[in-house]
Amino acid sequence: MTLTDDTKRSLIMTAEKMADAARAAILPFFRSTGLDTDNKLAGGFDPVTEADRAAERAMRAVLAEHRPDDAILGEEYGRSDGSTGLTWVLDPIDGTRGFISGTPTWGILIAVGGDDGPAFGIVDQPYIGERFIGGFGLAELRGPHGTRPLRTRSSGKMDDAILFTTFPEVGTPEDAEAFRRVAAKAKLTRYGMDCYAYALLASGQVDLVIESGLNAYDIQGPIAVIEAAGGIVTDWQGGPAHQGGRALAAANPAVHAAAMALLNES
Repeated sequence: MTLTDDTKRSLIMTAEKMADAARAAILPFFRSTGLDTDNKLAGGFDPVTEADRAAERAMRAVLAEHRPDDAILGEEYGRSDGSTGLTWVLDPIDGTRGFISGTPTWGILIAVGGDDGPAFGIVDQPYIGERFIGGFGLAELRGPHGTRPLRTRSSGKMDDAILFTTFPEVGTPEDAEAFRRVAAKAKLTRYGMDCYAYALLASGQVDLVIESGLNAYDIQGPIAVIEAAGGIVTDWQGGPAHQGGRALAAANPAVHAAAMALLNES
């Protein structure tokens, strides 16, 4: 999709306003006492709080004011049709388990693009005050220490790689076994960072994030930020990952190819 410079500026401005509005909606709930948590998953635990809902409502209100004709896909309130060919993909709190546990590794995920994936995205961590931005010529981190460019790591060696995933039990038993093949070759494997792991990859701190069972709203914001920083995000076979499922995020082509080969060993 070809976008004018005016449209790009409008999308960036709107995304920033959405992230600001979601921050304001969420922070009063974080580490507060008496926060109610509902479970969306029968037979398991998939938490949602009023902070999730309030943040998505706040972002949708910004869109209603500034981009009312765009479509929306949000985790909490589903899909709203649009007429521009652009869809905003929103996860108001990615990492609600971390949020209710008090860890500052959750984030607001915002992406906008067409059917072929996100063109611009934000990963925002309100409590730390960090905002990772990618797309339309931008690749930057704004935070307590100012603004700096985002750039992924250049090392392609698996034995020097730092690898993240959110849950030790990655997807199906077959998925988990494939992940363990990569972990066995990596220098260091860490768990539990949710979207913040993707932000660390974009900022040059880690080399790989490998996950399974994702939804579109879990991965589109990170895709835009990582690709703007010079990284690669695909599914485990090298195809598009923006609709969710399995994701392989890598700092560069060499480490991506090495990890993908290990994931697909028979």
